[in-house]
Amino acid sequence: MNVRRLIPTAAVASATVLGLAALTACGTGTGKNSDGKLDVVASFYPMAFLAEQIGGKHVAVTNLTEPGQEPHDLDVSAKQRAQLEESDVALYLKGLQPAVDDAISQSGIKTKVDAASLTGLEKHGNEVGGHDGHDHGDDDHGHDHGGEDPHIWLDPVKYAEVAEGVGKAMEKADPDHAATYKKNTAELVKKLGGLDKQFKDGLGKTNSKVFITTHAAFGYLAERYGLTEEAINGLDPESEPSANRVKQLQTMAKEDGVSTVFYETLVSSKTAETLAKDAGLKTDVLDPIEGITDKSKGDDYFQVMESNLKALQKALNTK
Repeated sequence: MNVRRLIPTAAVASATVLGLAALTACGTGTGKNSDGKLDVVASFYPMAFLAEQIGGKHVAVTNLTEPGQEPHDLDVSAKQRAQLEESDVALYLKGLQPAVDDAISQSGIKTKVDAASLTGLEKHGNEVGGHDGHDHGDDDHGHDHGGEDPHIWLDPVKYAEVAEGVGKAMEKADPDHAATYKKNTAELVKKLGGLDKQFKDGLGKTNSKVFITTHAAFGYLAERYGLTEEAINGLDPESEPSANRVKQLQTMAKEDGVSTVFYETLVSSKTAETLAKDAGLKTDVLDPIEGITDKSKGDDYFQVMESNLKALQKALNTK
């Protein structure tokens, strides 16, 4: 049973104008910047990466989330709102950053691309709390928050689906360079397919299928590759877990042969280190890739995902 971080969404997809069906191109041409490039504002790194890979030299990409900033905590400034108004395309993931959702919905941007509308999201509230017969009792990790898991970019297959949708949106917004966007999208999707194969092959035979993280960001990845994620903190990566939750994880670690507690780069490792010390476990980094910093084990999405794969193989004792 996979544990996932739950981020509530504000409205159902049919009530929005945020999917491909609702994309409006900028007339017969585009409102390009002075350099002749398509101005794209992306909400955070995984969205900016897609825009850069697909757009190449024909786009100018602005990332609203600074390197090292926790995306969920972003508060859109007046300057950033002005950038939104002047851009041609807004690329974001509805439900992950409420402040961004509000700013984009209130903006006059003609092309608004919600990545969450380009692939299937899942609700996991009733699943949270245990796996393989383990009962986690009545702690706060089992509550149904009525939302969907937004961490789709950590599943290469879902990320490829989003890439295809973004590519089509950019073709529509900038028809002059549609052929380039189509070509770049195909290349990116192929590369993501290769990454998916790396994970399937690399995690196909392991001595354990369970891994512990500080918060539940890896549910889609775990589901894709037959693993189970157990999160210490559930929704909030910086909150303190209950004594009951710590005891449950210690017991589960022994029963399932867990060797490692994973923490991430943008939040404190204190909780993971405390649990690991008490349970006699190791610690390592599993990066949710919400941003690239000098602490990241790689320079881009693919390098960090490959680093994540190596960390999981080591922790799960790949055969």
